[in-house]
Amino acid sequence: MPSDPLPDWVPARRCAIGAAIRSARLHRTLTQEQLAERAGGLDRKTISRIENGVMSPILDHLLLIADALDVPLSALVRDS
Repeated sequence: MPSDPLPDWVPARRCAIGAAIRSARLHRTLTQEQLAERAGGLDRKTISRIENGVMSPILDHLLLIADALDVPLSALVRDS
């Protein structure tokens, strides 16, 4: 873990990725609970924390979420 604080753009991008996940989930009319189940049994709280930018998702979770939403990972993490 770096001892220096993260640059401001990192939390901003984390929030943008969370918003992209939320948008894709809502587009598919899924609840956080349904997405969590489809994504290999992740916890609903984990989905909520990722969508709200509170938690940095690990790559494995992003891959599972993208697969559960049937979107390429790049659609969730690309710069807008």
